Amino acid sequence: MNAVLRTRVFAAAVVLVVAGGCGLAGTSEGEKVAVAPPSAVAEESPSPSPEITDEPVIEESPSVKPSPSKKKASKKPSPTPTEDPNNFQAPDCAEFEGKEVSKAKAKAALNAAATKAYWPTSAPKLKVPADLIRAVSWHESGWTSNIVNCDGGFGLMQVMPDTEAFINQRFEQSYDSHAYKQNAVIGANYLAWLTKAFGDQYFKGSYSLSTSKCKSDSSLCLLNMVIAGYNMGRGSVDEGYANGELVNPEYVGVVRNLMRDCYCDRY
Repeated sequence: MNAVLRTRVFAAAVVLVVAGGCGLAGTSEGEKVAVAPPSAVAEESPSPSPEITDEPVIEESPSVKPSPSKKKASKKPSPTPTEDPNNFQAPDCAEFEGKEVSKAKAKAALNAAATKAYWPTSAPKLKVPADLIRAVSWHESGWTSNIVNCDGGFGLMQVMPDTEAFINQRFEQSYDSHAYKQNAVIGANYLAWLTKAFGDQYFKGSYSLSTSKCKSDSSLCLLNMVIAGYNMGRGSVDEGYANGELVNPEYVGVVRNLMRDCYCDRY
């Protein structure tokens, strides 16, 4: 091959190599690339977002049946109780001795005890109200003539042996607390003695046991002090008076309530 021909062949080979090199630099073999002008390049569309609705998503839970709406039941009147709340109930430790007399006989004995004059000389006008005697007796024994209570008190007025001995000695009597009529008299006599003692000491010789003299069931009036003394003794009431208070107001309150309204009034 002459020099001219070799020069032409070499130049053609260079052209072919340059043309092939432009293709390799752009992309991989067999892949066509189209270059769009800047204005024609589309923005990348975002991935589709989940569909949003107005309804909240509720997690599945065990089905609970709704409770039916309850209608307010019309309030029926309570049945009338067969016995009043102040009806006496004997304690479990109580015992009974001999035969019990009827409530009617017990009531008659208590009323009769209220008619007696226990201080005929020094305080002839001193009387113990029948409603006070009946109320004390009901609270103490429920008008049970043969009951022996837990502390040894006996009968209608729950007379203690020491009280019986004191009244018999003080008034020169020979009462027997086991005879229901005399039991009523012993209790009433003790109330009369307390009335005289407190009346002389604190109320200038006044022996009125009227409820009108009391501001309340717990005030230091003569009636309340006599009731408290029947349960606690004179000394305890004197001590309470010195401190400006009524001892055992609960006991006094019960007796005062029974004086106003007592189951025993039905007999």
